Amino acid sequence: MGRVAYARIAPNEDLVQGVEKLCLAQGFKNAFVRGALGSLVDACIGSADGGCIQIEGPAVEIVSLAGEVRQRPDGSLKASLTGVVADTNGHVYGGPFIAGSNPICMTFEVTLEEWLPESVL
Repeated sequence: MGRVAYARIAPNEDLVQGVEKLCLAQGFKNAFVRGALGSLVDACIGSADGGCIQIEGPAVEIVSLAGEVRQRPDGSLKASLTGVVADTNGHVYGGPFIAGSNPICMTFEVTLEEWLPESVL
């Protein structure tokens, strides 16, 4: 494991793309999401049939978030984030977050831990 970064994603920025941008800004090629706190305007969670479950807001709360960011062969980063959200009526949904479809509501705090797969002990 490497460095740890605590960062904020701004309102209306996408959750998945925001995590990728944070890793780029920190110089992390690979990272794990270690913690998060915040809400989304609306949420889009992947479903078992390959579609998307759209959860209407405002303020869809993220109950839990886990995931990782990996560097692709071309050098770009790809975040794979999965979580549980609750809508304004208390209904709970879970699954992978669809990139480009999960705008941050106010602010979003996230803890990222760098992963150094090529390191030798």
